[in-house]
Amino acid sequence: MKRFMAVVSYDGTNFFGFQTQPNVRTVQGVIEAALERIFKIRTTVLVSGRTDTGVHATGQVVVFDSPIDIDETSMKNALNANLPNDVYVRKVIEVDKDFHPRFEAKRRIYHYFIYNATEPNLFIRNYAWWFPYKLDVKKMREAARYLEGEHDFKSFVKAEDNESTVRTIYRIRILRLRNKLILIRVEGRSFARRMVRNIVGALVKVGTGQWEPEKLEEILEAKDRSLAPATAPAHGLYFYSVEF
Repeated sequence: MKRFMAVVSYDGTNFFGFQTQPNVRTVQGVIEAALERIFKIRTTVLVSGRTDTGVHATGQVVVFDSPIDIDETSMKNALNANLPNDVYVRKVIEVDKDFHPRFEAKRRIYHYFIYNATEPNLFIRNYAWWFPYKLDVKKMREAARYLEGEHDFKSFVKAEDNESTVRTIYRIRILRLRNKLILIRVEGRSFARRMVRNIVGALVKVGTGQWEPEKLEEILEAKDRSLAPATAPAHGLYFYSVEF
């Protein structure tokens, strides 16, 4: 039996997140349904990281076992023929039989897009957070430095039961792009639920001038979620890639 790794992109707009849930449409649900049509048996996928409702992905990684003899290209084509048009398999690679995408991941990269303009762009309203007030990117970069490294991010996460809130962020880059977009790129080994969106919310608070950059160090050390600002909207977030 072969084990395959698939690199998957999806538009999260019409999904209730990645993980299977009863009576709602999820990314895992449509992938497993496609595999069931191909293999004629129920197949469960392993995933490198879950995404919430409305969050997109360009490089999500799922792993599954194939009960039939099929090559990588044919597997990719079969999946795409059976998936809806808001999910696309970019690549399929055969991996070792004990490969697990969650535990083998060394770096996960998320992108967050802010559309920073006084007027909205209706055509990207599901793919970037429209923020009409001026943002000081230089100050946001200064603030981001306080979050790099290993810290207890309790102030920036919605922790699950008994979940450690200690995480390592390797790097945060903030770029002002063309077309009035700002990209916040966050790289780390792993992330707790909503951690990236909560970090974005705090960086935006600095960008507006309401907070000085060093405020983020103070909030980080307090380990109190109530001190941090609201979570940034889901639709600006993309699971960009995973490195193994």
